[in-house]
Amino acid sequence: MRSTAVDYAPSRVERRNFQRVRVKIYGRFMLEDRSEHPCQVVEMSPGNVALRAERIGEPGEKIIAYIDHIGRVEGVVTRTLQDGFAMTVIASERKRDKLAAQLTWLANKHELDLPEDRRHERVSPRNPMSVLQLMDGRQYQCRIIDLSLSGAAIEIDVKPAIGIQVTLGTMRGQVVRHFEDGVAIEFAVIQRPETLDAEFNSPRS
Repeated sequence: MRSTAVDYAPSRVERRNFQRVRVKIYGRFMLEDRSEHPCQVVEMSPGNVALRAERIGEPGEKIIAYIDHIGRVEGVVTRTLQDGFAMTVIASERKRDKLAAQLTWLANKHELDLPEDRRHERVSPRNPMSVLQLMDGRQYQCRIIDLSLSGAAIEIDVKPAIGIQVTLGTMRGQVVRHFEDGVAIEFAVIQRPETLDAEFNSPRS
């Protein structure tokens, strides 16, 4: 029995021509009604994308997606999945070559990150006060409850929607959970200990 992640490609030819890569990258997409929604790419090739999303496009609907590390991608929904949908990628040969190079880099990066992808030790920073910035430029003072190489829990007066991309200090990430006094953020990339130390533990003037 084939899994849904493999079974979305519209043709056998495309399955032969394009190497699919399992990834975990975030972005947003726009439907034909011009509404925008957060998403997570779970599998991608230069010809196809499988997206996890709460809002699902209809087969045949044109999609414009903006994906971290990849950029703008246009395509058409080919089928719905249990927790999202799959789409073809409409691109020139040059664009597909660029996508193939980007996906190769992402695949290698994810392989390198795998050993670190377990839960990391969470610590309380010496300097807990920071700033959370939203994509539209709004900024909010916050207090870091604890953080690790992969994310942080922060106390904050506002609660951006789950899936929203944010910047904590200089760390890009995404809101993944709400709790009573704040939100949890997953960083876009696994951070180095020295980077976190410089960001949150260095003395401030």
